[in-house]
Amino acid sequence: MKNPETTLPSNWAVRFFTIFTGQAFSLFGSSLVQFALIWYLTQKTGSATVLATASLFGMLPQILLGPIAGTVVDRGNRRIIMIVADATIALSTLLLAYLFWVGAAEIWHIYLILTIRSTGGAFHYPAMSASTSLMVPKEHLSRVAGANQTLQGLVNIVAPPVGALLVEVMTTENILMIDVATAIMGITPLLFFSIPQPPRIEAHESAPQTSFLQDLGAGFKYMAAWPGLLMLGLMATLLNFLLAPTSALTPLLVTKYFNLGALELGSLDSLFGVGMIVGGITLGVWGGFKKKIVTSLTAIALFSFAILAIAAAPADKFWIMLTSMFVIGFMMPLVNGPIHALFQTVVEPSMQGRVHSLVGSVAGAMMPLSLIVAGPVTDATSYQTWYWIAGILNLAIALVAFFIPALMNIESNHSNSELAGGSQPVEQVIAQ
Repeated sequence: MKNPETTLPSNWAVRFFTIFTGQAFSLFGSSLVQFALIWYLTQKTGSATVLATASLFGMLPQILLGPIAGTVVDRGNRRIIMIVADATIALSTLLLAYLFWVGAAEIWHIYLILTIRSTGGAFHYPAMSASTSLMVPKEHLSRVAGANQTLQGLVNIVAPPVGALLVEVMTTENILMIDVATAIMGITPLLFFSIPQPPRIEAHESAPQTSFLQDLGAGFKYMAAWPGLLMLGLMATLLNFLLAPTSALTPLLVTKYFNLGALELGSLDSLFGVGMIVGGITLGVWGGFKKKIVTSLTAIALFSFAILAIAAAPADKFWIMLTSMFVIGFMMPLVNGPIHALFQTVVEPSMQGRVHSLVGSVAGAMMPLSLIVAGPVTDATSYQTWYWIAGILNLAIALVAFFIPALMNIESNHSNSELAGGSQPVEQVIAQ
């Protein structure tokens, strides 16, 4: 049975954007901590292995716990889950700040805290994402997604230089305390504003009860029963596999191929962030094509040409890579924003957390796998090889997708599927 629509109050924007603003400050604080810890490890060890291990500890919990976290989100109180997740992250950061303050911090302590922070994020992200569709009218979801992408672009631009300034004038423990303060700013609105629960959670006590494992399995069945959703999840996984190495290989391309330095590498990050802001604003104002999937596929095709431009750029034409990074940043909100809005629109609220997490876990798992593949390929060929591979295959994926009916009609054919347990199809997220 399909869940009824949730009636939103006329002042929905006050509640949502107050929570959104708090989360924005929390995101900024987390970015500062990330920069400070990476800088500390770099200065203390100078080891690429240590940095790679830190990245792994920060990545694996979200990959491994994704399906479980999504099920918890769909079964539990999303507001409480977000508060507990944020509080756990803040307390772990406070503990690390204390260890730095007394001079007892070790490398393994940082690994442990990164793991705890990643675990908290594994629960927080699907809770916030799945709650958005219950707090924002459907006709505004694309614009809200654009605002979210703009926020991420701003953080990408501002956090690194601010972090670089702070590590020069402040101790590591003081920078960590900034994150604790911003986490409190993220939690505070959640203490005063309610977050709507999906109808399933508010069901009568006489309704059949299901176990945790049954709900977890329902998430997998839900995706399998909806071909368009399953295919979109597969597309997200392939794109992550292809794109992850291009980011990891950028420093080598800048230093070894273009023979440039840190300033030029930083300018790429800044232009990417500027592109994300402009793209997010564009999506927020425009809203995208009537079919959200068309907006995303068009943007994927266009940024594929930007990747190919990087692959073809001569060693003395660094401006081509600068321009291409802006284009890629601009297209990212147009890829991800409509996908978020699409699933928040057509997926049953009580199932959104599971699909978000399932797709995020599978797509995220492709990142370390693709790095394992791309490294030897690059060493055996050239720094541009993977850019050629990614650009050509990304373009092919986008073009082929336009001719797949199940994918193109995903916004209208979900109600035609009879899914297990009477549920409507679930939502998912295309990872960036």
